[in-house]
Amino acid sequence: MNLLELTEFDFYPRLARSNGVSLVMFSGPDCGSCRRLEKLLPQLVAGQVAHLYKVDVQTSTALAREYEVFHLPSLFLFVDGRFHAPLHAEPVAEKFGIAIDLALDQSAHEEP
Repeated sequence: MNLLELTEFDFYPRLARSNGVSLVMFSGPDCGSCRRLEKLLPQLVAGQVAHLYKVDVQTSTALAREYEVFHLPSLFLFVDGRFHAPLHAEPVAEKFGIAIDLALDQSAHEEP
C-alpha cells in the first residue's frame, strides 16, 4: 500500500470516496521523521487501514491550519470519508495497532 498525495483541492472529495478506514499523514519535504514514518506506515497499518494518504504542509498550508498541525508528522484517522480522530502512537507495530484500535473504538471526535 502506497501513500497517495492529497492537496487542498482534492482532500475532501477523495476522502469522501474512500470507504473504510483512512489514515492521513501531514508531512513536509524537509521532515526526516516524516520520511522514516512514510516507509514504515504500510507495515504498521496492514489489515487495519484501507487507504493511506499524505498532505504536504508546505503546499497545502490551509489544510495544515484547519487541522491545527503544529508538529510533523501529524496523523489523522477518517472513517468512510469522515474525520474520526487524531492518532498519536509510537511507530512500533504493537503500539501503533493498539492506538488505531483504541481510536476507532471511541466515538468520532469533532473535526478541527
